Amino acid sequence: MYRPTKLDTLPDDATLDEVRAFLPPFIAEEAVFDGWTAAARDAAASGQGVDAGLAQLAFDQGPMDMIEAWITQVDAQMIEAFPAERIAGMKIRERITALVAFRFEAVAHQREALRRATAIMALPSNLGRAAKLSWRTADLMWRLAGDTATDYNHYSKRMILSGVYGSTLMAFLDDESTDFADTHAFLGRRIDNVMQFEKAKAKWTNGGESLSLTRFLGRLRYPAR
Repeated sequence: MYRPTKLDTLPDDATLDEVRAFLPPFIAEEAVFDGWTAAARDAAASGQGVDAGLAQLAFDQGPMDMIEAWITQVDAQMIEAFPAERIAGMKIRERITALVAFRFEAVAHQREALRRATAIMALPSNLGRAAKLSWRTADLMWRLAGDTATDYNHYSKRMILSGVYGSTLMAFLDDESTDFADTHAFLGRRIDNVMQFEKAKAKWTNGGESLSLTRFLGRLRYPAR
């Protein structure tokens, strides 16, 4: 399984990979105000006693480098928060719901940084890299949930979860309800859609009928209210 590195402290002789694992949450704090910019990177480095030149080398491809490193750090937090013994007693629906909800809870205090990151990832020049990150996140969540599928279901599950995650992220960014209650309700409805899809898929597959995954993903992104 993909295992991102998480560092709580930075060694004195830190490597570039260690800087990438340590600095992102501090850059995100600065990005709330300055966006994912060199200024945010340098301010985070200064605040944590990291050499500015080393930070620049660690994120030498600009905003997407910083954003990807931040997502990787959230991945590491999620792995740590969901050991096998925690989810062993959960049904699969509960596992996926908890994993998706965790990712929003982990960055709730940096929601403006997430909003700015989402806008950068939506730029045409970044769509390919953003899609890979979305797939990686969905794959990690399914693996943590215990999925071992290697057939068509391996790909369909990850495509569907990417749609659920993406649509819920948009709801989260605009959510002003107490404790993000509206986001949790929205996520619950999207998971209901997935359960309905799985039942329909089993029925149609057994009956020899075809199923449009593209149409279903479109409904997840633009669901009926």
